[in-house]
Amino acid sequence: MTALTQKNAKFAWSPKCEEAFGTLKKLLTSAPVLAQPDITKPFDVYCDASGSGLGCVLMQEGRVIAYASCQLRKHEVNYPTHDLELLAVVYALKKWRHYLLGNTCHIYTDHKSLKYIFTQPELNMRQRRWLELIKDYDLEVHYHPGKANVVADALSRKAHCNFIEAHPTVRVLSLNANGARSELYNLVLEPTIKDQIIAAQKQDKGMSHIRDEINDKKKACFKLDEEGVLWFKNRLVVPKDMELRKKILDEAHTSMFTLHPGSNKMYQDLKQKFWWTRMKREIAKYVSECDVCRRVKADHLKPAGMIQPLAVPAWKWEDIHMDFIVGLPRTQKGYDSIWVIIDRFTKSAHFIPARPHIEQNNMRNYIFPGGSLFLSRFWEQLQTALGTNLIHSSAYHPQTSGQVERVNQILEDMLRACALTYSTKWDECLPLAEFAYNNSYQKSLDMAPFEALYGRRCRTPLNWSEPGERVKFGPDLVTQAEEQVKFIHDNLKRAQSRQKSYSDKRRRPLVFEKDDHVYLRVSPMKGVHRFGVKGKLAPRYVGPFKITEQCGPAAYRLELPPHLAVVHDVFHVSQLKKCLRVPEEAIDTSQVQIQPDLTYQEQPIKILDQKQRATRRRTINFYKVQWSNHSEEEATWEQEEFLRTKK
Repeated sequence: MTALTQKNAKFAWSPKCEEAFGTLKKLLTSAPVLAQPDITKPFDVYCDASGSGLGCVLMQEGRVIAYASCQLRKHEVNYPTHDLELLAVVYALKKWRHYLLGNTCHIYTDHKSLKYIFTQPELNMRQRRWLELIKDYDLEVHYHPGKANVVADALSRKAHCNFIEAHPTVRVLSLNANGARSELYNLVLEPTIKDQIIAAQKQDKGMSHIRDEINDKKKACFKLDEEGVLWFKNRLVVPKDMELRKKILDEAHTSMFTLHPGSNKMYQDLKQKFWWTRMKREIAKYVSECDVCRRVKADHLKPAGMIQPLAVPAWKWEDIHMDFIVGLPRTQKGYDSIWVIIDRFTKSAHFIPARPHIEQNNMRNYIFPGGSLFLSRFWEQLQTALGTNLIHSSAYHPQTSGQVERVNQILEDMLRACALTYSTKWDECLPLAEFAYNNSYQKSLDMAPFEALYGRRCRTPLNWSEPGERVKFGPDLVTQAEEQVKFIHDNLKRAQSRQKSYSDKRRRPLVFEKDDHVYLRVSPMKGVHRFGVKGKLAPRYVGPFKITEQCGPAAYRLELPPHLAVVHDVFHVSQLKKCLRVPEEAIDTSQVQIQPDLTYQEQPIKILDQKQRATRRRTINFYKVQWSNHSEEEATWEQEEFLRTKK
C-alpha cells in the first residue's frame, strides 16, 4: 500500500493491498495502538473536515482512545469552511460526551481561526447554537498544521508499563519492575471454582451411577456436556466434597463482593449456577453459624422471654422500688437529679431532689434500672441495720421494674407541663408533682395511691369533707384498713394477670442450658448517635460467653472475662443470643469499652482540624475530632464545651 502513495504511481488495488488494508485496520483498532482511558487525566481531540465528511480522534498522552467519522448531510455540504471545521468539533464533543464532560480536554484543529471563536465579535445563528453546546465543556482550542500526522505517530509510542514474563508451563508469573525500587512478585494462580468442581466430579465415585442413569435416559433433569461435565438443568453439579462446598459458601458469604447476606438471598444467588442435594439446608446452617452475622445483625423476631411478674406485696411499704432521673437542668440550689421512691403495693411515691454527687462514687449496680447504684459497703451496712433486703435483678433490663420507669415518664411529663405553664424551676414544682401523682386515680388499684395508703382521698378544692362526717376510730379503722388491703391485693393480682396475657402475645419463650455459649447484647450511649450512620458500625453483640447457672425462669449467669468484671453477670434472656458454633478464633471483646450498664461510649483520641464561628455575643470554637474505634473519615465537628466534658 505504501507504493500506491508514491508520486506518479499507478493506482492498482490488488488482493495483497486488500489484505494489507484489513491487517492495518485491525491493528489500528486494537491494542497496543488503542488504550484504555484514564478519567483523571486530560483528553486530546483531533478534528478535521473535508468536502464529504468529518473525522476525529480521541487521544490521551499520545495514545489513541477512539476513532469517529461520518459523512456530511446534503445541507452540510454547503457550509463554509469555517462552519465545517467547527462542525467537526461539535461532532466530536457529542460523540464522546461521556468522556469529555466534566474533564479537561484540548481540541486540535488545522483551521487557525477557530482559536478565536470565543472572542469573535459576530456570529451567525448556527455558530451561536453550537457555542452554547461548547460552553458546557472545559476545553481549549489549539491550532496544529494539517501535515502533522499525529494519529500515525501513535504506532511508535510505547506505554510506560512493567514487563511481564509469562511461562505457560508453570503457574507462576514473574513481574520484574526495573528501577531503584525493583521487586520480585510471585503470583500463584489457582484454578477457578468451576475448574475445581469439574476436577472433583471426575474423582467422585458417587456420581458414576448418575452418569449411568443419564445414559439409560432415567435422569431427565441431568445431562452431560461435550467435555463430560455433569449438569442439573443449567446448573453445575457440585460433588460431595465438603471442603469444596465450604469454599463455595465462603466465597458467596464472606467475600468483599457479598458481605454476609442472609440464607435466602445467598441460596437464590447460588442456585443460579450450582446444585447439590440439600443445598438450601446447608446454606441455612452455614449462615446460622456465622460468627460475624451473629454479632452484627439485628433480630427481627419477637422479644425473648415471657413476662415474670413480681409477687404482690402483703402490706404497705413492704416492697419499694427506687430509681434516679438524671441529666436535668441544674437549679440555683444545685439540684440536677430526682430520687424516685415508689411503694409497689399502694403505688404511692416520693420525689426527692438530688445533687450530682449522690449518684456517684460509692454506688453501683442497683437492682433496678437506675444503673450504677447501691452495692457499696455503706448500703450493705445500712440494709443490715434496718433489717431490709436488697434484691439484685438481671443486668441492663429495665423491665424488671417497669413500674418505676412508668412513674419516671409521668413525672417528667408533669415537670414539662409546669415549666411550660407556670415558667417555674422544676425543683419548685416537685412537691406539687408528688401531690398530684399520689392523688390521681390508678386503674390497677381502682383508687388513688393516697387513698390506698391512708384510707381516704386527700382534700383538694374539688374534693372536700362535709361538716359532721362520721370519723372512724380504733377497731373500725383497723378493720377498714384490712379490707382495703385485701381489695387492693386482689386488684393488683388481676391487673398483673391481664398485663401478662397482653404482653406474652408479643413475646416468645427462649430457654438455654448450662454450658451453652451465648452472645451478649451491647448498646451505644446516646452521645454516639452524633455519628449518624457511621457511628453505628460497632457490633451489636459481644462474646460468646459460657452460661454457668440459671438464676430464674428467664435469667442466666455468664462467665465474663476479667475486663468485664464491672458488669453484673446475671442477664435476662432478651439480652442474649445463642451461639450455634463457638468460633475457633474469638474476637477480642476488650476492643469495645463496655460500661457497667452494657453501653459503650466513644472517647476523643485526636484533633484533626479547628475552626471558629462568630455569633453576636461570642466566638464558638469547633474541633474536628477522631473518636476511638473510628477512622479519620468518621471524624465529627464538636464544640469546645462538649469536648471538655469528655475529659
